[in-house]
Amino acid sequence: MAYEGYLKDFLELSNITVGDTVKITKPNVEHEGMLLEKPDYSNENTIIIKLDSGYNIGVDIQDAKIEKIREGSKPKIELDPVDKELSDEKDNVSILSTGGTVASVIDYKTGAVHPAFTADDLLRATPELVDYANINAKAIFNILSEDMTKEYWIKTAEEVYNEINNGADGVIIAHGTDTMHYTASALSFMIDTPVPIVLTGAQRSSDRPSSDAFTNLMSSVTAAKSDIAEVTICMHGTEDDTYCDLHRGTRARKMHTSRRDTFTSINMNPLAKIQNNKLTINDSEVSYTKRNENKLDINTDLADNVALIKSYPGMNPEIIDIYVDKGYDGLVIEGTGLGHCSDDVITSIGRATDEKIPVVITSQCIFGRTNLNVYSSGRRLLHHKVIPVSDMLSETAYTKLLWAAGQTDDMEEIRKIMQTNLKGEMDTTLSQNYFIKN
Repeated sequence: MAYEGYLKDFLELSNITVGDTVKITKPNVEHEGMLLEKPDYSNENTIIIKLDSGYNIGVDIQDAKIEKIREGSKPKIELDPVDKELSDEKDNVSILSTGGTVASVIDYKTGAVHPAFTADDLLRATPELVDYANINAKAIFNILSEDMTKEYWIKTAEEVYNEINNGADGVIIAHGTDTMHYTASALSFMIDTPVPIVLTGAQRSSDRPSSDAFTNLMSSVTAAKSDIAEVTICMHGTEDDTYCDLHRGTRARKMHTSRRDTFTSINMNPLAKIQNNKLTINDSEVSYTKRNENKLDINTDLADNVALIKSYPGMNPEIIDIYVDKGYDGLVIEGTGLGHCSDDVITSIGRATDEKIPVVITSQCIFGRTNLNVYSSGRRLLHHKVIPVSDMLSETAYTKLLWAAGQTDDMEEIRKIMQTNLKGEMDTTLSQNYFIKN
């Protein structure tokens, strides 16, 4: 909302408007920043400014002196167009924007960041991209990643398929970081790709000096031109702008709420490091799918409902019963340690498998793998025909079970799919007895 009452009168008398840089002096403290409009929920005595650091603060102006430092204006969201001169010597790279911080802009009414850029705006804001590839940018939807659903995953998979089918040598997906690893995993199972598919995002929006959007996008172009024809995630490998890591889509996880190097490869190293537009494979012994090894194919059949449930002390087993009563297509239980649950919860899990609902067991531990042969609770789970999946991440198990249960309703076939390493999502070097017993 706009400033009202005496604040409005004061600003008008002082010839201060939204967009101006102001200095606010209070006893023992001084703030300088750009004046933003007030959100509806702010205190009536508060004005909102954006600091040079990119952060927004509210300042109570009682006993404060305010002066205008310089005139300002709201920055234009519309940017000058970029000359997209095509060249036969460059690879064709498509950028599909789904929203998120990497494709965001500041809302000068609230000071908040919203997914307001289109994919073409993203290209205009990073014109250097066209020096390295023929860029085709397209916005497929514009949401925050917490609003992602399986319907959006299907839409994304279809758009990626179309881009590759139309000649893209690589595809970049601009995506919010919070659920990027879910999307990367889901796409991994839905698409067989002959070219790289790279998801990237930003922890800090482009209006902040510390934004990681530019480096992540530039590194993603390098990844999209590479020989690694898998679904991957390209994000900062360090807190500074030294290099980016390229993570396998089924093995990556967001590990920090705000650090720029938030993504980590779990139970393996990142596939590659990208520095100064050069990609270096990290481990020559790790196999990856190479460009043109696969033929392009898509299978977007997903189950209607799969739940990801965390086991915890004192958990009411009725939680499992609710999903069974609602006829869910599958459950992923994030057990403790090696993959354990309480006796009461195990009883309800047994009811689920008796009702022909597949139950997959993962671990809450980030590193390591499940092993249900060690303790009695694990062996009891095996008796109820649960499906352990080695060192597969819970988020990956969730998307894979959605896909597996979308292919068939046969319990043994689902077990076979879940315990087969399809897209590098699990360690298959275990003794064969692990899977035979389970």
